Amino acid sequence: MGLSSNFPVAGLLIGFSLLACLYINHLSSHADRLVMSVRDEQNVNRAHELFHTRVSNPPKPQNDSRSVSHTKKYQKAVVPRVSECTMAVESRFDCARDRVLSQGECEERGCCYSPLNDSTGPPWCFYPRLYPGYKMGPLTPTARGQAATLTRASPSYLPRDISTLSLEVIEEARGCLHFTLKDPTSQRYEVPLPGGIPQSKVDTQDVLYTTEYQSNPFGFIVRRKSNGRVIVNTTVAPLLFADQYLQLSTSLASSFVSGLGEHYTSLRLDLNWTSLTLWNRDMAPHANANLYGSHPFYIVQEEDGFAHGVFLLNSNAIEVMLQPTPALTWVSTGGILDLFIFLGPDPQSVIRQYLQIIGYPMMPPYWSLGFHLCRWGYTTSNTTRKVAQHMHNASFPMDVQWNDLDYADKQRVFTFDPWRFGDLPEMVEEFHKRGMKYILILDPGISSTSLPGTYTPFDDGLKRDVFIKNATGHILIGKVWPGPTAFPDFTNPETRQWWEDCIRDFHSKVPVDGLWIDMNEPANFVQGSVEGCPGSDVENPPYTPKVVGGQLNSGTLCMSAQQKLSIHYNLHNLYGLTEAYATHSALIKIRRKRPFVLSRSSFPGIGRYSAVWTGDIRSDWEQLRFSIPAVLRFGLFGVPLVGADICGFGGDTTEELCVRWMQLGAFYPFMRNHNDRLNAPQEPYVFGQKAQEAMRSALNLRYSLLPFLYTLFHHAHTSADTVARPLFMEFPADPNCQTIDRQFLWGSSLLISPVLEQGAEELAAYLPPSTWYSLHNGQPFYSVGQYLLLSAPLDTINVHVREGHIIPQQVPALTTSASRANPFFLTVALSAGGWAWGDLFWDDGDSLDTFEMQNYCYVIFMAGQSQIVSNPLKLNGALDGLVLGWLQVFGVPSPPRYVLANGEKVSDFTYRTDTKVLTVTNLALPMSEAFTVQWALSR
Repeated sequence: MGLSSNFPVAGLLIGFSLLACLYINHLSSHADRLVMSVRDEQNVNRAHELFHTRVSNPPKPQNDSRSVSHTKKYQKAVVPRVSECTMAVESRFDCARDRVLSQGECEERGCCYSPLNDSTGPPWCFYPRLYPGYKMGPLTPTARGQAATLTRASPSYLPRDISTLSLEVIEEARGCLHFTLKDPTSQRYEVPLPGGIPQSKVDTQDVLYTTEYQSNPFGFIVRRKSNGRVIVNTTVAPLLFADQYLQLSTSLASSFVSGLGEHYTSLRLDLNWTSLTLWNRDMAPHANANLYGSHPFYIVQEEDGFAHGVFLLNSNAIEVMLQPTPALTWVSTGGILDLFIFLGPDPQSVIRQYLQIIGYPMMPPYWSLGFHLCRWGYTTSNTTRKVAQHMHNASFPMDVQWNDLDYADKQRVFTFDPWRFGDLPEMVEEFHKRGMKYILILDPGISSTSLPGTYTPFDDGLKRDVFIKNATGHILIGKVWPGPTAFPDFTNPETRQWWEDCIRDFHSKVPVDGLWIDMNEPANFVQGSVEGCPGSDVENPPYTPKVVGGQLNSGTLCMSAQQKLSIHYNLHNLYGLTEAYATHSALIKIRRKRPFVLSRSSFPGIGRYSAVWTGDIRSDWEQLRFSIPAVLRFGLFGVPLVGADICGFGGDTTEELCVRWMQLGAFYPFMRNHNDRLNAPQEPYVFGQKAQEAMRSALNLRYSLLPFLYTLFHHAHTSADTVARPLFMEFPADPNCQTIDRQFLWGSSLLISPVLEQGAEELAAYLPPSTWYSLHNGQPFYSVGQYLLLSAPLDTINVHVREGHIIPQQVPALTTSASRANPFFLTVALSAGGWAWGDLFWDDGDSLDTFEMQNYCYVIFMAGQSQIVSNPLKLNGALDGLVLGWLQVFGVPSPPRYVLANGEKVSDFTYRTDTKVLTVTNLALPMSEAFTVQWALSR
């Protein structure tokens, strides 16, 4: 699972897997699942080779007179004719994105000028049709595809315009097309992609697309081959390519667009002249702000269930403009234009194709799917102990106790306070003896003001030269919780080894089970550094996207800061990913078990190394509602282990809000209650008895479903399936599902419909066409695709099982170490024809690479012809001693005359005529052996 610590960071950033494609037939009704791949030694060597060749040459600082001097260079354009400017308002593409222009300045650029009453929507200065740009030369074959040269006769209006570009077009796979535009004469920063996808040529008869080119001005059109639908059309506006400004526009096939995280939005993005900035920032979620992560990927729902996706592999600051044409414009402040187009044709295939580029997600340890509890404000080890004990005494399942920065001596990481947490090692061992785990926070900022010889992480880091430097080559000093701090450069192999050594030394004292890497955008309480930042084009580029604070170095490091791989201007959005990789790798080597890392900052590929949470959300109903699309988007980004702070982090919760949040949070893939220091307590045991009963019920329901959830994560890890899933992923042809983000699915079979409004005790939930059974009592709902009014008193969250599915469950306990020893049971939801299918992936829950090493159990369950059969396809001993204790079958049409288990009559069964549910108890059938449970229906 892990890569060696000296493996180049280029090899970990995106899409790299050491295992080549295998297929496993899970005997489901779905197609064979694509699983992990094995790369041969040649590709690993190629990855190393790419790392050494694909590094950046940072731009040299220049005087800020660039705009004036450049204006003299570009040829004054002819004012466009009226006919060239006559277009629908929503089809205007902004020609004055860099600054506000007068009519004369606009027309000097050769653009159209037409003021509107609305100054916040459509642009007043916009490109005419066929605006002059690059001219495309002939396409010629290459080893990987086709190539052409683009040239422009005269410079654009941008400073340091690049007049010649190389275009490479690669058919990566049947459903993926790859366009790269770069400067052939000067090496620019590129996010490396070392052999992450097959380079084999594909049969043109199998491709899902056709491609057309407009030569002058240059543009390309990608159509879906099956129906001719335009997927991408860049001819709608000009291509611009300057040193610090890259712009590419495209029309969109529909207005149903999702992705482009991380932002506080609905699942469906607003195309009404919306701007989204991708620039990692320590910023509590709210509207119109760039947040902790950057994911330049979107998925578009087309008509008839088709979908496609687009990924811009670029780590510089990016702004994405959405307009109601529908259309989209990318603007990046550096790097190259490296564009991947995924043709699907269905939404799940789009995500699978995307993850083949950025990498499939990690397999989490089983215990990490349990309940986690944290607060900034557990000020002593005794306080922390009491919290865990209160949870146990109140019979609340909980697996992981956390500490925020309270534990650290003078808030310095890799230390613990000798007075308040002097017995921290003993506390952790106590948790371990009770079957619990322990995690604490680990910020990247290293205190730089301790006396020499008193703080080893900084002293050793100085000797080993691991810290980010400023433009003059001295260590850049910022300020975070411990005061003045230095920041590790995780693109440096020596830094990753130093980081591992720091974690190893701390772990030898405090045997933590995982690490929470926070503040890793990286966050900085001063702008750039304590000494400020030098005046240069990287600190004040010609164009700055709409970022919180107004400047790229607001709340973070100087853009001119020097790292091993490049300057921070190019690497900022990658900081959290590189730290996650270093932490994941260190934990593997130190613990020799499956690692758990939780990161706040993210970038494509982080799901291979880390879980993510949605940051410092408020305790209010709006943030409760918006947590669902936030979690679902991360699933689209290849980060299935994701959740929001249950009951909210900022501000005081209320009892009702916290109950409803615990019910929803029971279905976050990652479930953690986390609270800020000054707020009212929100641990489950502090509320009234009715609230506690409702929370306990939700937790027990989650723990009973953990075998099913763990199996979903297996499919995410091996086949790039989504875990928490938008309805449109499973029902792409149903127009009612296109915008739903107040309900969601676990896999393809569980529909979760939480209460999200204060005071509500019923809700209107959409049930796609199918039979859906209440998981609570088996009551069937025969839906043709409609909203139903469901009862939802405070103690209830509505969960429905889709017909044709079998859900493996287990009797819950207070920890997963205890529940894993309990009897299993099956929930069987029969289809109208009496059929159903399910599966179970099972291993020890903690060892490395169990799937890759074939060290696991895999069982399928099938129902049909009034019987349920288990078929263990693979066994390794992990299921030995575990039994099926009982099962419930939904949709049995009439009372059975008798029930047989492996041919023997069973006396312990009941049948409810109102709900048509058959329940069979006291079975004790070994899970490691095939079994059959059958029933004979009354005539």
